Amino acid sequence: MTTQQIAHRLAELCRQGEFDKAQQELFAEDAVSIEPEASTGFEKETKGLAAIAEKGKRFSEMVDTVHGITISDPVVGGNAFAISLNMDVTMKGQGRAPMAEICVYKVKDGKIISEQFFM
Repeated sequence: MTTQQIAHRLAELCRQGEFDKAQQELFAEDAVSIEPEASTGFEKETKGLAAIAEKGKRFSEMVDTVHGITISDPVVGGNAFAISLNMDVTMKGQGRAPMAEICVYKVKDGKIISEQFFM
């Protein structure tokens, strides 16, 4: 798959709430996930698809209710692309809060090799 195809497939799966499927289908086994400095409860850098999937599971366990998710169309440049992710969620014990991130992905050999989130 090209970077453009991967970008559009990721956006499509995320819009459907299929985050796990997106990782399994599109990420390299040795992918890296980088959290923003402001992130709490997670390591700054997570290495490997299994560890990234576990991080996603931990985040899901922290969420009480998802009220809505909006994913932008991807912006692609060379072997990288970005999407904006807006979530309206109620976190367990913390109440309802909007979350907005810019998510930047790098692609190599037809797989996502890194993701980095900016808040």
